[in-house]
Amino acid sequence: MGRTEHTVTRREIEYDPLPSQKAFHECPSWIKGFSGPVGSGKSQALCHEAIRLAYQNPGRTGLLGAPTFPMLRDATQTTLFEILEENRIPIEHNKSENTVILKDSRSRILFRSMDEYERLRGSNLAWFGMDELTYTQQDAWDRMVSRLRDPKAKRLCGFAAWTPKGYDWVYRKFIGPKRVAKYVAIVAAPNENRHLLDKIPDYYDRLKDTYDERFFKQEALGEYLSLDGSRVYGVFDRMIHVQPQSIDPHVPLLWALDFNVDPMTSIVAQYNGGIFRVLGEIVLRHATTAEAVDAFTERYPAHAMGVAVYGDSSGNNSKTSGTSDYQIVRDGLRHKGITGANYKLQPANPSVKERIAVMNGRLKSAAGNVSMLVDPGCKELIQDFEQVSYKADSNQVDKDRDRMRTHASDALGYMLWQECVGSPKIGDRQERIL
Repeated sequence: MGRTEHTVTRREIEYDPLPSQKAFHECPSWIKGFSGPVGSGKSQALCHEAIRLAYQNPGRTGLLGAPTFPMLRDATQTTLFEILEENRIPIEHNKSENTVILKDSRSRILFRSMDEYERLRGSNLAWFGMDELTYTQQDAWDRMVSRLRDPKAKRLCGFAAWTPKGYDWVYRKFIGPKRVAKYVAIVAAPNENRHLLDKIPDYYDRLKDTYDERFFKQEALGEYLSLDGSRVYGVFDRMIHVQPQSIDPHVPLLWALDFNVDPMTSIVAQYNGGIFRVLGEIVLRHATTAEAVDAFTERYPAHAMGVAVYGDSSGNNSKTSGTSDYQIVRDGLRHKGITGANYKLQPANPSVKERIAVMNGRLKSAAGNVSMLVDPGCKELIQDFEQVSYKADSNQVDKDRDRMRTHASDALGYMLWQECVGSPKIGDRQERIL
């Protein structure tokens, strides 16, 4: 094998690409993308393309990026290193610089997060690959394209992989009727990944039982759906979901908090027989965490089956007094005689997308199952379900239009996430079935 910049090094790699993966690799465009549902082999295609271009450009530099460093570390890099190790490709890994050199070709791969894309100014690139492009800012992508200018590269190429997220900038650049000239996207079909379905034949049936219909179409079928200005919880229906609820003395109370001074909001629910029943809400204007505890214990002074506490992970942060919100909750409940509360807290909040997916899946799954009921007294939560929408021309939840909105649904979302994420991880990226 040659190792000069003028010789393309060849190495056989074990890889049985699916039809869409094969089309992606064979696409000659200088900018190309791989769009597909979960479980379609996007991460494998992305990393195999990176290795392929590293060998086609001996001695040159390429870059693999992801929206955030945790996504880069836990998904993109993990997949690449697995492929390198399985094929015994010799590398030099510089952890401090977050780079890899392929010893065969002396090609260098940079690993970079896109959340601080202004730091990406610098040397020319022969190629770059972007993971989860729909969660990356367009400015970061444009910055990377401008760096695709190594005059010694044998094959200049920029590429990316993503799951659809509405008619966003990725759709407009790669797929829409006014897509950028010379941009090509390969769109993978669901059920194509025979490797996955051989192991988990009911993969998509599981998703259908869990996701709401719109999210199922987007995530499991890979369809592009308009979310601009639409309701976040569009599956909510007063006629179905709003029913009077009463406390079951044989089931624990579930108390979830969203820590805001105005409004300080919390939700009380129970979970039994596969159904979440929202019993009530506590919404206090200009209130403290201690006042929220007082309001909860006044309304629910004693419950034989105990209380489980959920909520915003920011409640673990110390205040200027040195005491965190959750410590205030603990002390307040003990002072009111409620001992042995079960604190089900996350070290970090789930993404907004994940919380919304869990919520909508409980309101009504793609299979038509309803597993959440709400007492009519939960007026703020019901207004959230009916009024919270996405910002126009984006897939971001609009939190600015009404300061009272999103807090009740956020609190409930933390609870649902904590209770529902115990399902197994599956798919080419070991993604959760939400």
